[in-house]
Amino acid sequence: MATIYEVAKLAGVSPATVSRVFNGMGVSAEKVTAVRDAARQLKFSPNRTARSLRRQESEVIALVIPDIENPYFTELARGVEDVAQKAGYSVVLCNTDAQTEKEARYLQIAIAEHMAGVILAAAADHTNLDDIIATGRPVVAVDRGTGYDIDGVVMANRTAGQAATESLLQAGYRRIAFIAGPAHIETAQERAQGWRAVLAREGLDGDADELLRFSTFQVDGGREAMEELLRLPAPPDAVVAGNNLIGVGAIQVLTEHGLTPPELGVAVVGSLPFTTLSPSLVTIVRLPARHMGVTAATLLLERIGGDHQPARTVVLRNEVQPATVARAI
Repeated sequence: MATIYEVAKLAGVSPATVSRVFNGMGVSAEKVTAVRDAARQLKFSPNRTARSLRRQESEVIALVIPDIENPYFTELARGVEDVAQKAGYSVVLCNTDAQTEKEARYLQIAIAEHMAGVILAAAADHTNLDDIIATGRPVVAVDRGTGYDIDGVVMANRTAGQAATESLLQAGYRRIAFIAGPAHIETAQERAQGWRAVLAREGLDGDADELLRFSTFQVDGGREAMEELLRLPAPPDAVVAGNNLIGVGAIQVLTEHGLTPPELGVAVVGSLPFTTLSPSLVTIVRLPARHMGVTAATLLLERIGGDHQPARTVVLRNEVQPATVARAI
């Protein structure tokens, strides 16, 4: 059966306009005619949609993210906003600081304010979505899973960890460390698994446990973990940073110790947001954050429009930009 999203596309209007037509709200006669003609062609059922729309009164969606200061999530937000705005929806940006308590409050606000749906980068692996799912409002997970049977858009995280490690191996490094994010976050675990798999394949995983550090996804987390690695009896000759801000922190420490690449190799999963180091010295595994936002918003609007197909997970590919300055032999 056709959805509001399909009717809107055929009629050349936003899903919000379709909503207004079938709720008897103020819409121009021209748009009313276009929407009703499209609904007739698609055999669209306004009664079922009206029930859905009464439950979702607001033309607002919530974007709930763990770190508004991280440019990765800023880029993701831009993708969400681009799609939502074209469809006639506004986006409320909610920053949780990776705290489940703040996240829970924002989800309750989304319910209380009758928001149409939620796009969520979960604060932890034990995020509770029971209440909002019970309302029938759609939720799309981004960047990481939630454990619920809902739509999701994620990066190919294991592949990203593998690509970063392989790039350093090809540059001649052998004792490669990995600084991941929090151990309880799926994204951090998967990227570390990719790193470990490459070392195991090359027979270089004997000291993997010693060379793996879980930290926060923040600059301070990268700094602290890099300092610990440099204090090892046998320090690494290269390091993979599990996200962009970890990479900034690690590079800051290496610079302070006079170990800037290529003396000690660095690969970063995610684009470096700010650093005084030349990008040519660092391998970058680019993550399409804006495309993630676009994809998530599209999925959410389809659900708002009445799409009831089984939950989907979209996995986005990364792109490797190797360092262009060779290691001194």
